[in-house]
Amino acid sequence: MDEQPINNNQGDNSLAQHLDSNFADLHPPLNQQQASQQASRCLFCYDAPCVIACPTAIDIPKFIRQIATDNQAGAARTILSENIMGGTCARACPTEILCEQKCVLVKGEDEPIDVSSLQRYAVDPVIIAEQDHPFKRAANTGKKIAIIGAGPAGLACAHALAVFGHDVQIFEAKAKPGGLNEYGLAAYKMVDDFAAKEVKFILGVGGISIEYNQVFGRDVFLDDLKEKFDAVFVGIGLDKANSLGITGENLNGVQDALQFIANLRQAKDKSTLNVGQQVIVIGGGNTAIDAAIQAKRLGAACVTLVYRRGSAQMGATAWEQDLAKTNGVVVRDWAKPLEIKGDSQVQSMSFEQTKLSNGKLLGTGKTFTLPADQVLIAIGQNLDNQILETMDMANGKITVGDDGQTNVSGVFAGGDCIASGEDLTVQAVQDGKIAAAGIHDYLGGANG
Repeated sequence: MDEQPINNNQGDNSLAQHLDSNFADLHPPLNQQQASQQASRCLFCYDAPCVIACPTAIDIPKFIRQIATDNQAGAARTILSENIMGGTCARACPTEILCEQKCVLVKGEDEPIDVSSLQRYAVDPVIIAEQDHPFKRAANTGKKIAIIGAGPAGLACAHALAVFGHDVQIFEAKAKPGGLNEYGLAAYKMVDDFAAKEVKFILGVGGISIEYNQVFGRDVFLDDLKEKFDAVFVGIGLDKANSLGITGENLNGVQDALQFIANLRQAKDKSTLNVGQQVIVIGGGNTAIDAAIQAKRLGAACVTLVYRRGSAQMGATAWEQDLAKTNGVVVRDWAKPLEIKGDSQVQSMSFEQTKLSNGKLLGTGKTFTLPADQVLIAIGQNLDNQILETMDMANGKITVGDDGQTNVSGVFAGGDCIASGEDLTVQAVQDGKIAAAGIHDYLGGANG
């Protein structure tokens, strides 16, 4: 599969300006008046269902009331105390199926409170501003913890441990921190280098250092870390892209969708990026949606997203699916890939129509072919468990206890590499929080 960076294209000022407009902020921030009006709609429910629906259990009515009373800093602290990556989650969290879906206003057939925009209104000034960090470290415990991976789970765990007074060393495989927040989310969701600003804010608490280009299993080994540190947290995510297992996947123009998004996110000038004119995206999750929309916004003439089941079975929310369609993406469901065709370069892709029979997906025998000069594959990732031989696994993920500890004493894990819920930033943050509390107790708690 071709995973090389997208090559140069002509890049004049008009094209650059057009692309800047295409990749502008998907949800522009609220001003004070808009925030006040939105906050005034909240009923401030007791035992609020929106809080129960939030994986990090942010006290949503409390922070909205604080906004309503012009206590923006207090609202930010309420949010960040539970979710230190509240800025990213305000931009990328599927609130339409979490907190906003549970808003009691919906039962009265009204629009839910725009929780994500209010959350962003509260936390952005704190994260972006150069000011004193809102959280202070406890007295240094003398304990050192190693964290593998500077993604959301690792960073959340690191921040909580630093607040407890422990020293944290993070080992990150890539050249930048942030994980999928930096490399995997659509550019129009994370404008103005926000992922990097949020990481800088998190590190501002002190006691956390990061070593980059340190690949687990190549440069960093679990046994070595166990000897040198008092505890270890594994937050490596899912690092191996799934393949289709069909003929033609090695043709030029076939690419992992996450790599496509990463190349786009890291490009300083999007006008230098090439995109195919006939693009096919395979998959039904948020990554597939993000890749398809961005291919279209880069200038592809036709982008077709193909999914083997129906829209109701897609991992992407209905809101994300509608966003793809309003951006000109053609969605074709009930079709499974058969073959990618071409000489050295992809030229077309064939599919078989599918159906459900007694709950089982079957081919119908009817086939069709679509032209393509670029194919982006977004059918999920899996864990390279060869480097985790000593850990218990279930369904391809690390097994952990209620405190985040694996079967290996002193080794904890969280994020996409464990099965704790949806593979979302907000869930990864919660995993990191749980593991940090577990590590703190493992090290003796307040007496550590």
